Amino acid sequence: MTAIPQSGMRDFFVCDLFDASPKADLGSMEHPMFSLSTRPDRTIRSYVRGDVEVTVTPSVRGRATIHDKDILIYCISQLMAAVNAGRTISRKLTLTAHDLLVAVRRDTGGDSYTRLREAFERLAGTRITTNIVTGDEETTSGFGLIEAWEIVRKTRGGRMVSVTVTLSEWLFRAVTAKSVLTLSRDYFSLRKPLERRVYEIARKHCGNQREWRVTVGTLHEKAGSDAPVRVFRAAVRKMIAADNLPDYTLVEDDGDVIRFSRKRLVEDVPGLPAFSTDTLDQARNMAPGFDVYALEAEWRAFWVTAGRQKLTNPDKAFLGWLRGRVKR
Repeated sequence: MTAIPQSGMRDFFVCDLFDASPKADLGSMEHPMFSLSTRPDRTIRSYVRGDVEVTVTPSVRGRATIHDKDILIYCISQLMAAVNAGRTISRKLTLTAHDLLVAVRRDTGGDSYTRLREAFERLAGTRITTNIVTGDEETTSGFGLIEAWEIVRKTRGGRMVSVTVTLSEWLFRAVTAKSVLTLSRDYFSLRKPLERRVYEIARKHCGNQREWRVTVGTLHEKAGSDAPVRVFRAAVRKMIAADNLPDYTLVEDDGDVIRFSRKRLVEDVPGLPAFSTDTLDQARNMAPGFDVYALEAEWRAFWVTAGRQKLTNPDKAFLGWLRGRVKR
């Protein structure tokens, strides 16, 4: 039996929250810590942006990949959902491998568990040295993306069932300081590493704004791509043509500039702020198959025609209306 510290707080947290909104820490969304390569990347990388310096040192197994990051997203999502529910959290988490795979839209066949173990090894082996501020503290420190992991139980066939993961103090501090952003659930449907990375950048910098512009050179640097700029530019153009990113559209402007815009952004209505990404995610879960932006526009029109009643919580009012709407 696991001992309970004298403070009465458990020294571990059980990941048992279903439908937790996916969230990522701001630090790794801003800086290219994860590899976009499908081959083992064993090169030491250093990035400088303003006053922030980041050095990423991979292990012999290679740098953690953008797909390995799914594990961290799952852990952060569980912890933030618990914080919002008033539960006590810890940087040591116990999770069910199957639940993790389902949450991040991975196959649950035998090979998936092998790949999951390899991901844990890369995350633990990749070392970050940085002075990124998390919360109100700025420290220069070195740490693994996860401090430790352990398979607690296996099936007779060798599949992992229960796993414990200990997050780094740096990452846990980001959670407790709420230095995180909600991602679209469709993020996990993006299979190309560059698409995932560009979506992260869009979510971090464009957010709920109408649009955000960045030069191709700066985007190339932020993405952490190893491709020459001309090859990167061609890849971004393909991304523009495919238009697969959740919530954002990319357009190439004059001056080698890429413009990010919110998809189907609803026109501003006085008295109604933009809904949070959490609210839109809840709406997608409540109304699968519906166009969430069309529903948002419909509700805003309903609110206007109903007399623009003053709302203390527009997000809650929208979700309440939606419950009745989907039952029609």
